[in-house]
Amino acid sequence: MSQLDIIPFAAEHREDLLALTIDAWTPVFAKTESGVPRFVFDAFYPDGWQVRQIKDVADLLENEPENIRVAFLDGELAGFIGLRVHPEDQMGEIYILAVSPRFQRRGIGHTLMKYAEDYIRTQGMKMVMVETGGDDGHAPARETYESFGFVRWPVARYFKEL
Repeated sequence: MSQLDIIPFAAEHREDLLALTIDAWTPVFAKTESGVPRFVFDAFYPDGWQVRQIKDVADLLENEPENIRVAFLDGELAGFIGLRVHPEDQMGEIYILAVSPRFQRRGIGHTLMKYAEDYIRTQGMKMVMVETGGDDGHAPARETYESFGFVRWPVARYFKEL
């Protein structure tokens, strides 16, 4: 029987998490790039989505290492999750969740979500929030969150090229 261990981030995980970041988001961005206005995609990712994604995750690992948990399935890196607590709103936030494509569809994302929910509850929060894109590339994430009981708050975000 497989064993999933969720542990705090440590510096020796950094390079493996950055590599997992690219693996996990490659299929997402393959669909996202064609699903948003070109001028928006180019503004967000002028050097390519990989450069931005690595920078954003590296910044999190450097600036908020205490908020990152890493999942290992039978000793192999399977995914990670980032959590924040916002006491002023009585809310916890899942601000990043990634599962290696090699380990997807094996319940790891669900287990990380459950871990996050339990952790946030122990911090005295009354709700948990997660955000994702509305494009086709993020459809699997939306399905996962909704299957976990999250309710979508409709938000309209508009962009105009200048």
